[in-house]
Amino acid sequence: MSVSLEGVTKHFAGNAVVHDITAEIGDGEFFVILGPSGCGKSTLLRLIAGLDHLDGGQIGIGGAVLSSPERHVAPEKRSVGLIFQSYALWPHMTVRENVAFPAESAGATRARARQIADDSLAVVDLLPLADRAPADLSGGQRQRVALARCLAGGAGTVLMDEPLANLDPHLRDRMEGEIRSFHRKSGTTTLYITHDQREAMSLADRIAVMWDGAFLQVATPREIHDRPASEQVARFIGRAAVVTGQVTAGVATIGPMRVPVPDAPDGPARVVLRPGNIRLGDGVSAQLTSVCYRGGLWEASAHVAGVEEALPIASPTPLQDGQVIQLTATHGWALPGQDLSRARG
Repeated sequence: MSVSLEGVTKHFAGNAVVHDITAEIGDGEFFVILGPSGCGKSTLLRLIAGLDHLDGGQIGIGGAVLSSPERHVAPEKRSVGLIFQSYALWPHMTVRENVAFPAESAGATRARARQIADDSLAVVDLLPLADRAPADLSGGQRQRVALARCLAGGAGTVLMDEPLANLDPHLRDRMEGEIRSFHRKSGTTTLYITHDQREAMSLADRIAVMWDGAFLQVATPREIHDRPASEQVARFIGRAAVVTGQVTAGVATIGPMRVPVPDAPDGPARVVLRPGNIRLGDGVSAQLTSVCYRGGLWEASAHVAGVEEALPIASPTPLQDGQVIQLTATHGWALPGQDLSRARG
């Protein structure tokens, strides 16, 4: 089911933890809310789930208004499933009994609840393990049980609060695939919050970058990375230098460098340069610092005389601290709608 957020606001102790958030999440979309710890991600998810009351704006699911200052529909009546870092499975119940519990609680007969549980377990490929105890499952399998339980409870919308945060990197990679598969098979609308950029880029149809209780940008992963809406987003996502340039006829002059910036208006600009924008082997001289190897690529900071900030580079060939190289910026992204007074100065 689609989710509509209109001016959603929540205060704690007089401070706006969530401030005037507006977004439309489409039916069946995988929507990731990405931001640092303490930015209000979990509070927003709790507001959507109905666990907290909002102070301003409204929240709609499936076209019905469920939250506003005047109206609050109880969590159990929202057709929403919520998955936390802890999967909250009952250890004294089998996998099937855990998944059947929401349907039984809603009044289904035991036979009907069992059928619903089996259908839901089939979606997450766990039906052969239905008679096991949760303690006999891996962490990834327990998470799939939690996802099946959301389906069995009739959830048309699934909310996930940092579900992979406690997993080691190898298992996290595998579980990303499991979550993608679940989303594809179930067709549920999924809202997923994380502080992990790589995780967000891997899973999302669209990402909302959240900071200090507000959305800075809502866009596809590629647009967030390649066309950030602000310097704050550019610096938060991936590696980037944001440098001052003067644009003339689609080319920014940045110190000794001439960088194509398609569609940028003439005048001073703040230009985003990422490792993929930098080609090594010719161009201007640069000295390398902070060289490190990251499994297949060497990363470094390249200092160019006359450019205010070191440029991030990546190379498949070995690099060394202090090495002098030649580089060219193939293109950049001029940030839109910036206050350019600092660029003029």
